Amino acid sequence: MAQIKIYGLHEKLSPIKSQLSEVIHSCIVDAFQFPADKRFHRFISLQKEDFIFGGDRSDAYTIIEVSMFEGRSVEAKKQLIRLLFQRIEELVGISPNDLEITLFETPKHNWGIRGLPADELQLNYKVNV
Repeated sequence: MAQIKIYGLHEKLSPIKSQLSEVIHSCIVDAFQFPADKRFHRFISLQKEDFIFGGDRSDAYTIIEVSMFEGRSVEAKKQLIRLLFQRIEELVGISPNDLEITLFETPKHNWGIRGLPADELQLNYKVNV
């Protein structure tokens, strides 16, 4: 399981939501062998007065937070980060300087999904990749 939050300035983020979602999802599928039909993205568009960041970032500054079950290898997580930087720059035009990525891992028993603690749920994909 992975849930993704994407933060950015409203005027920059809104026009690219669909494209950015496609790119992020392709990276998750490739790095984590994630099922193509599992996509959970939330876009949080902020006004300038609500999104304060350093002067070394442009208005394209974007933050991606990935909440996921623990269990992926360090290499799989690094691969995800590399793919996100590469593909988002190539396909969406956001430079690596304007992109920050944070991965949050929690045990399955800390998630509730479809009426069950996630550690009691039968998954149709591997977490340990």
